Parts: sequence; structure tokens; C-alpha cells
Amino acid sequence: MDLSLSEEQTLIRESARDFLENECPEEHVRAMEEDEAGYSPDLWKKMAELGWQGLMIPEEHGGSGFSYLDLCVLVEEFGRALVPGPFIPNATCAAWLVIAGSDAQKAKYLPGIASGTAIHTYAVTEETGRWDRGGYALTAAADGDGYVLNGTKLFVPDANVADYLHVIANTPDGRLANFIIARDQAGVEVNLLKTIASDKQAEVVLNNVSVSAEDVMPVDSETSMRGRNIAVNLENAYLVGLAQKDFEIAVNYAKERVQFGRPIGSFQAIQHKAADMVTDVDGMRFITYKAAWATSENEPSQNMDTSMAKAWCSEASRRVVAHGQQIHGGIGFTKDYIIQLYFRRQKRAELFWGDADFHREQVAAMLEI
Repeated sequence: MDLSLSEEQTLIRESARDFLENECPEEHVRAMEEDEAGYSPDLWKKMAELGWQGLMIPEEHGGSGFSYLDLCVLVEEFGRALVPGPFIPNATCAAWLVIAGSDAQKAKYLPGIASGTAIHTYAVTEETGRWDRGGYALTAAADGDGYVLNGTKLFVPDANVADYLHVIANTPDGRLANFIIARDQAGVEVNLLKTIASDKQAEVVLNNVSVSAEDVMPVDSETSMRGRNIAVNLENAYLVGLAQKDFEIAVNYAKERVQFGRPIGSFQAIQHKAADMVTDVDGMRFITYKAAWATSENEPSQNMDTSMAKAWCSEASRRVVAHGQQIHGGIGFTKDYIIQLYFRRQKRAELFWGDADFHREQVAAMLEI
């Protein structure tokens, strides 16, 4: 069985790694923690010139027409480099438009995403913190031919710089829908939250926000699950890249750090941690790409594959970054060392779109037990 990347995917990975090593070094990641916007418009523009924002957008809408699996290969490199900014939620919203948007919605929004001139993000979770239908209490009220939204969404990524928000809410008749609103329209309030990752997550308060019927994407159960899978597997791919780099940093440190007259990597306890780390990373990669392939091909197994992958990746990546900290010892928790950047950002991706326990519940439900 050949599990290797295709020639195109290998090129995506290699070119992305080279670019991000030059354009998104550790110094840039640290600077964006203190930056008000949390991302670099210059870097965003350069990525758009490479076609990354439009990677899986069809060519007729200004994109490159690559597959969702190709996008996951790219996002793995984003995890490796800890790229700050709205790329993942923006790519998620683009994919939602591709699979569920009307022709008019695609024509209206996709060209802006592909060119990098418009940033989209999603507003999903509420006070329950759940990432499923049971957590979506926000219900739109009918208003003539359109709707009005009132309520609060939490942990909205990069809402401070987004041009459009994809608000997941219920229609008056109880159906789920994606309401696309402009961030700067009347009634939208964005309040940044403090997080362990020092990223830009926000509380978004909606006060009588009007939405035209043309900007509503009805979502049936099948489309809802595929949309979820798209979002979840991008987080999984990010975690794979993050864990891989964390492992490499820790192993290099174990080879260089001398204690008791010998490199600490020569001690069995450290060797076992390194062995556990690489085992977890490889397991994450295989289960993630299995789920990403199933989602890309719209296979019947995609829901189960995706939840299994997120349950595994959430916990495996947590083990990896914990081992990385322990190999470094107390010094690893100081901000002078890069390893703590990976530890803090792992927690965000572990929780986004459901943690391990949440996805175990999903798997159990699909097993009908």
C-alpha cells in the first residue's frame, strides 16, 4: 500500500516549508503575539500571490482548483511554522462555500477569498462550548425577506480582522444555516479574549444584525457533517505539523544538552519519551490523512474517520508537547525558549472543533452504542 504523497503534494509541502522558514520564523510568531491585528498583511498578500488562499477554490472563481487533501498538506506546514493569522478559518469558510454555496454566493465571495482581498472566519460556539447541533442556541428571527440575528458567539478566530463572519445559527423553522454577515455592519460587536495561545479569539455580540436571504446557506444534515469534517481535519493537519516540529526541537535539545557529563539524550528516560513522541506523531499523520482523504473524496466513512482522527490527534499532540516540555525541563517553560510556543498553541487546536472526549461521544453514537 502506497501512503506517500503525490508529486504535486510533495511540491506543495516543500515549497511551503521553504517559504515559511524564510517568511514566518520564530521572531515573526513572537511579534504577532504582541501585534494588535495578530497577523501580517504583507505575509497574507505574499501567500495570496502563491495561490494559497484559493488552493481548493475552483478556477472559474479565481482559485487553483486543488483538492481538499492538498489543502491539508499545506496546513500541516502551517502547524509546523505556527503561522499566526486567519488562514485556517478563512480556508474553512472557502471550502464551505465550495460545497454548499449557491452559484450567486460563490460568485460573490470566492474571488475575494482567492485573491486575498477578503478574509472570512466562522462564528460557531456559544456559552456551552459545544461544537455540535446541541450547542447552537442562536436562532434567527424572520424579517421580511431576510433575517435578524441577536445573540453571542464565543471563541471566534480572528474576528478582529475578518471582513465576513459565517454565523452558524438556526432558522425560525428549526433548520441549521450559515448566515454570512459583514463584520463592520451595524450591530456587530467584537471583543478580543485572552487565551493561552496569545492568538486572536473573540466574543462576537450580535444586536439586531440584518441578513439578506441571499447571504444564507441552508445546511442539511449531510452537508453539515461534511462541513464539520472539513474544519476538523484542517485542525488535525495543523496538529500534525505542530507535533512534528515539537518532536524535532526536543530531540535536538536532548542531543545538545549536557548533564552529568553526557548528553541527556543518552539517558533511557529521555530516549523513551522521544520514542513515544515519534510514535504519536506518525500515528497522527496516518489517521489524519486517512480522514482527510475520505472527506476529500466524500466517502461514506468520513464522519467516523474524522472523529476518530480528532480524538487521537487531540490527545496524542498533548502528549507530544508535554514530553517536549519535560525533555527541556523547567527552562522550557520560559518564554526565551521556542518549545513553549508549541505547547501553548497545541491547546487551542486540541479544543477547536471538539476535544478527544467530544469526538469519542461522536464515535460511540455512530457505533450506535
